[in-house]
Amino acid sequence: MNDQLRPPLRRIILALNGAPTDRLVLAYAAALAKPQKADLVALHVVEIDWTLPLDGSVAGLTEEAQRVLDVAEGDAEHLGVRLEPVLLKARNVGAAIVDEAAAQEADLLVMGLPYRKKFGGDFVIGTTVPYVFKNAPCTVWVVREPMPQEGA
Repeated sequence: MNDQLRPPLRRIILALNGAPTDRLVLAYAAALAKPQKADLVALHVVEIDWTLPLDGSVAGLTEEAQRVLDVAEGDAEHLGVRLEPVLLKARNVGAAIVDEAAAQEADLLVMGLPYRKKFGGDFVIGTTVPYVFKNAPCTVWVVREPMPQEGA
């Protein structure tokens, strides 16, 4: 792409959820960030049920979230980029992602979307991606994993 047409990127937020799409999100974001020396921020949000206190102990969830960020940091190292991990606890994942993108003054937010179908064959997008599309203060990219191969 012509450098005059490429928007400048200073900070890219990667919304990671522990799914296989995390590696795709990181690979695409790293390819964008590297030539422009943009900062990469890996964000993982632990959703806390409304019946529990936000500051309460959720050790099992937090350990899994830390594993997600550790894997991303290792993958980033292999790709030759530095990644700042951010772990948040929130009631609503979409709102937390949008708030963090605003707080970090992100130029781009990249998130993954698994290829899922519900009973009856309709494609499922969930609630987080539409919320982020509607409310994010920056450009949003969604990386959908490839469709599974027939008979695989």
